[in-house]
Amino acid sequence: MRQPAVIEAPSVLGLRPTGVQDLPGALLGAGLLERLGAVRAGRVEPPAYEPERDRETGVLNPGGIARYATELADAVGEVLDSGRFPVVLGGDCSILLGNLLALRRRGRPGLLFLDGHTDFYQPAAEPAGEAASMELALATGRGPRRLTDLEGRGPLLRDEDVVVLGFRDAAESAAAGMQPLPPALCAIDLDGVRAQGAAAAARRAVDRLGSGGSDGYWIHLDADVLDDAIMPAVDYRLPGGLSWTELETVLRTALAGDGARGLDVTIFNPRLDPDGRIATRLAEALARGLAARPGAPS
Repeated sequence: MRQPAVIEAPSVLGLRPTGVQDLPGALLGAGLLERLGAVRAGRVEPPAYEPERDRETGVLNPGGIARYATELADAVGEVLDSGRFPVVLGGDCSILLGNLLALRRRGRPGLLFLDGHTDFYQPAAEPAGEAASMELALATGRGPRRLTDLEGRGPLLRDEDVVVLGFRDAAESAAAGMQPLPPALCAIDLDGVRAQGAAAAARRAVDRLGSGGSDGYWIHLDADVLDDAIMPAVDYRLPGGLSWTELETVLRTALAGDGARGLDVTIFNPRLDPDGRIATRLAEALARGLAARPGAPS
């Protein structure tokens, strides 16, 4: 049994300091540590935020994001080497790069990407230069080399080692000029999840990730994959999304075997949850999902 170990990663370098940096405190305050039976494994503080878009890359804070990815990878690596299961609390979605870098140092990672958006923008199409809208593109080697070739290990992911599940932004991203998802990447949108059922869609994702050559997979969870009606505490809202039960089903399926190497949670904004009720429900959903880990207490 791999005990969960929580790492706080309150970086907003890929977004703006809107409140998502308070995510770790909100979920820990909602009892996540106790619900998971987890230990605390530290906090990785980000460098200073630079609000001006970098002229060379077209991205906000590219140097800071690269440095932060290295430091976060060190922290995640320590948890992995201790035999524990890393649970990384962001922050914005750019923290994914550090989590994947930790796995890339150790082999060939896969990724289960649970997000209301596909986050596959190139800098020229992202209005504000936010890496939190580009992290999947960056992780698969598309974008400025400063962020796609971290430590000379890029790309962090091969297209065929990625499953994107639950997104609902296809029309919006196409209208904005986002580059299309590559054909080798497996994409199951919200309609596809509903057509198959959450359990079957998640099983398809896990089977895909387990059938290639990757050395296990990371799970990225952006809170906006949830239905906007139940998760309004996010910065970029879209109608629709997964229900709490569907999310818990996907997590249980993804975590039931031994393929999952770690999990991150991003984008939940506690400032949009003044009474803390959504934080409590999110902590509960995470606990229910992680209860499926091999050897986890029932």
